[in-house]
Amino acid sequence: MTRGNEGTLWIVATPIGNLGDASARALGVLRSVAVIAAEDTRHTAQLLAHFGIRADLVSCHDHNEDEQIPALLTRLKSGQDVALVSDAGTPLLSDPGFRLVHAARAAGVAVRPVPGPCAAIAALSVAGIACDRFAFEGFLPQRSAARVAALEALRGETRTLVFYESKHRIDDMLSDAARVLGAARRAALARELTKLHETVLDGTLAELAERVAGDPEQRLGECVVVIAGAALEADDSLREGLRVMQLLLAEVAPSRAARLAAEITGASRRALYALLPPSPDNDLP
Repeated sequence: MTRGNEGTLWIVATPIGNLGDASARALGVLRSVAVIAAEDTRHTAQLLAHFGIRADLVSCHDHNEDEQIPALLTRLKSGQDVALVSDAGTPLLSDPGFRLVHAARAAGVAVRPVPGPCAAIAALSVAGIACDRFAFEGFLPQRSAARVAALEALRGETRTLVFYESKHRIDDMLSDAARVLGAARRAALARELTKLHETVLDGTLAELAERVAGDPEQRLGECVVVIAGAALEADDSLREGLRVMQLLLAEVAPSRAARLAAEITGASRRALYALLPPSPDNDLP
C-alpha cells in the first residue's frame, strides 16, 4: 500500500450508524495501517473493537490537527501507512482533516480515498427533492443573527441546499429557514439515518418547523436538512437573466446588476431583484 519508500494517507469513511455499512475494503485498510488518526479515539476504539481490529490510535481533531501534522507526516515519509477517520461518515465533510490532507499532498505523499457512508448523500437520496445539483453548506452559525444572515445569502440559490444541524438548534434553524427562505419552500428532515430511530420527514419549511417544535422526539439525534432551491419561473428569459446577473455581481452593485441583466435579457427586473440577497441598496428605484 505504499508508493516508493513512502506511506499512503488513507481517507476512510466509516458507518454513520448501522455498523453493517462498514465496507470490507475500509476494514481491510484499518487493519493494515500503522496508525489511525481519529477525531475521537474513544469513539473509534469502540468501532474497531466491534470488528476485532487492534490499532495504534492518535487523536486528530479541530483543536490539535496542526500539532499532529508533523508527527503524522514523519510516519508517512518513513513508509508507514496512516488512516484518517472521523466519528462517523466521510472525513473532512464538516469534520477535521482538511489541513492534514493539504499538508500531505504538499509534501508529495499519496492520499487515497476509501469511499463509503456520508450523511449528506444518504439524506439527498431519500428526501424526494431534486439532487442533480446541490450545495452542501454544513452547519449554519450557532447564533440566530449570523444564521439568518447566512440563510439570506442563500435565498436566491437555485441548487438544492443541504445542511447538518445539531439537535440543540434544529427547531430554531427550521424556524429561521422558513422565515428567510419562505414558509412554502419544500424541505426534508432526515434524522438518525441508518440508526434504530431513523426518521425522514418532508413537507414545507413551515410544516417541518411546526412538527419539530411540537414533537420533542424530532429534536433528538443527528439531523440533516435538505431544502429545495429557489424556484425560477418556467421562463427562459428569467433563467438567462439570473445567469447574467450573477456574472455582473462580480463587477457592479447588486441593484445595477439586476437592472442591467433585465435590460440585456428582457427578464423581469422585479423577479431578478427578488433573487438578490436582502440589502438596503436593493430597493427598486
